[in-house]
Amino acid sequence: MHAVALAVFCVFMLFVTAAGFWAARWRRPAAGMHSLEEWGLGGRSFGPWISWFLIGGDLYTAYTVIAVPAALYGAGVMGFFAIPYCVMVYPYMMLVIPRLWRVCNARGYVTLADFVRGRYGNRWLAVGIALTGILSLMPYIALQLVGMKVVFAAMGLHGELPLILAFVVLAAYTYSSGLRAPAVIAIVKDLMLYIMVGAAVIVLPLKLGGFAHIFAVASQQLALHTPPASIALKPAQFLPYVSLAVGSSIALMLYPHSATAMLSSSSSNVIRRNAALLPAYSILLALIALLGYAALAAGVVTKDPNQAVPLLFLKIFPESFAGFCLAAIAVGALVPAAIMSIAAANLFTRNLVGEFRRVPLSDRTESTIAKLVSLAVKFGALYFVLKLPATYAIEMQLLGGIWIGQLFPSVVCGVFTRWFNPWALLVGWAAGMASGTWMAASLQLKSSVYPLHLFGGTYAMYAAIPALLVNLGLSVLLTLLLKPVAHAQGSDATLAADYA
Repeated sequence: MHAVALAVFCVFMLFVTAAGFWAARWRRPAAGMHSLEEWGLGGRSFGPWISWFLIGGDLYTAYTVIAVPAALYGAGVMGFFAIPYCVMVYPYMMLVIPRLWRVCNARGYVTLADFVRGRYGNRWLAVGIALTGILSLMPYIALQLVGMKVVFAAMGLHGELPLILAFVVLAAYTYSSGLRAPAVIAIVKDLMLYIMVGAAVIVLPLKLGGFAHIFAVASQQLALHTPPASIALKPAQFLPYVSLAVGSSIALMLYPHSATAMLSSSSSNVIRRNAALLPAYSILLALIALLGYAALAAGVVTKDPNQAVPLLFLKIFPESFAGFCLAAIAVGALVPAAIMSIAAANLFTRNLVGEFRRVPLSDRTESTIAKLVSLAVKFGALYFVLKLPATYAIEMQLLGGIWIGQLFPSVVCGVFTRWFNPWALLVGWAAGMASGTWMAASLQLKSSVYPLHLFGGTYAMYAAIPALLVNLGLSVLLTLLLKPVAHAQGSDATLAADYA
């Protein structure tokens, strides 16, 4: 038990808890948070700085801080694909999301499934989009719990109680404060992360003989792994590396929690400014990734690579500062977990419950159902982590990343054109989901890089890419075939002016 680290950790967690409950009064509308727009999107009121912290806190999760260095610690340079994919994602964000925000704001859409329903007039396509979003979020929330579990274990806290207490508190302030709670906490979390990384960049090279020595030792240690790894890509790794980066960048903005954070912005210009400012987090992530090599150089030995960063901090830093760093990682789990549960609740309430009711839900009823669903989602993820091995959550997250990419034709293409037939998109989505799942299942969910056999050659690539190509190919082909069938085209509730 690391008593000093634990004491510092608890102080910061109590501070964050108080901030979460205080957020219920922050910018609270006079009418209260009795609508999905107010509870689930913060009233679409967040300006550039709040959005910057919220989106950053949403995309760069605790599991990112744990898993990216863990990938470098265990598998070498392949884990570094997270850096180029985060570089690519912001031009994509600049191009797509402001246009999507404008139409969602004009039409009162809260979720991506709302947009698809309005754009194509097809209930089943919207339901498919909503189900994909919810299914992809559940293991993602569970992974945030896995990150917290790793932090607790590093400090000597084992058992279920610490995790249960943390998520009961999270559930309470998310229920009362909605999206405002993670928006406030994200500011604290991001400042803590920048302090943590700044200290690590200065202290670790001084204590470990400089970056040249860190890379040299990491290279030697990785060569001894089974299978051997390295700090430089080998030719056979080029295609998997590039496809992982490209496929992940396509998917990131399609996750429901990403969309929720984006749509809470007060204007499309706020999103564009953030697309220019958020690459600062890519620099932060690159430095965080190097902690994996630093752990190797520091002689951290663990069978679970996810433990590498917490053990590194406890070994190198004074316990008081190590407690601060571990608190930063734990808070980094609370922010995205809150946003993810809100996003799942929005989808379930608006696009599953609301879609099949003859009488539309009132604003108050809609927000009440969403609050209850957000609780169910959190405790469902908690049960998943407590009762099943952590590898299950990781394996399901592999599938989640493949699945969420299949929203690209309906959402991203739909932002720019209404050419596609909604039934063609539905068939394409189903084929992409099925083929992606089959590829991951054939690898026993141990990897998402599938060896594709084409034209006498083998091309190992991220399974989301060939699945998306199947999806797009069928969507285009069936759209062409269904062009003569007028009643199959669906209706478009949006106007050209909504996007301008």
